[in-house]
Amino acid sequence: MPWAYGRGMRTVIAGGHGQIALRLERLLAGRGEEVAGIIRNPSQADDLVAAGAEPVVCDLESASVDEVAAHLEGADAVVFAAGAGPGSGVARKETVDRAAAVLFADAAERAGVRRYLIVSSMNADSGLTEPPAGMDPVFAAYLRAKGAADDAVRTRDTLDWTVLRPGRLTDGPGTGKVQLAEKTGRAEVPRDDVAAVLGALLHAPGTSGLTLDLISGDTPVEEAVGTVVGG
Repeated sequence: MPWAYGRGMRTVIAGGHGQIALRLERLLAGRGEEVAGIIRNPSQADDLVAAGAEPVVCDLESASVDEVAAHLEGADAVVFAAGAGPGSGVARKETVDRAAAVLFADAAERAGVRRYLIVSSMNADSGLTEPPAGMDPVFAAYLRAKGAADDAVRTRDTLDWTVLRPGRLTDGPGTGKVQLAEKTGRAEVPRDDVAAVLGALLHAPGTSGLTLDLISGDTPVEEAVGTVVGG
C-alpha cells in the first residue's frame, strides 16, 4: 500500500517534547504536513503547538496498546524518538528506551500504520550484559535497552521499519551534510541534522528494512538518503 506522502501525510512522534522531536515537528509542519507529538506532561503542550504539532497526552510507560493505537489511527508514519533522558536510572532505560518502543510498535501494528522509524543509538547492543571496562553501568543499560528495542522492531514483517543510529548528539547548528551508512565509525552529529535525516527518511520508502548509522559528513541530506536507497 503506497504511503500518502506530501501535504496529506500525517506523522505521530513518540517523545514529542524531545530535542530531536521538536526539530522534526517544526520541519514537517513547515512542509505543510500534519504532525502530532505524544507527551506525558500536559505542561509541554504549548511548546508542541509552537512547533506546529498537535500535542497528544499519553504516558507510554503506563498506557495499553489499544490506548496508544487509538492515537495512531489515520497516521501514515510513526517515529519513536522517546528516551528516558539523562539523569534517569537503569529501570527507566528498560521502561522507556525498550518497553515503550516495543509498545509503540505494537500500537502501530494494531492501528495499521506500517511505516515505523526508530531513533536508536550508535553501538546499541542488546547482548551487552556486562559494561565494558570504563563504561558507566547506566549507559551500558541504555545501549542494551536500545539494542533490544531495535531487535524487537526488526523482527516484524508487519512494519516498514528503519532504525537510525546517530553518533554523539550535539546542539550546534546543523550543516545539512551527513554521512549515512550501515557503518560509519564513531563521530558527532548535530540534532538539527538528525531531524533533517528523519524527515528525508519518511519520504524514502526504499530505506525500509535498513539499520543506518548517522554522523556529520560531506554529503547533503537528501543525497545521502538517496544513495542509501540506491545501494
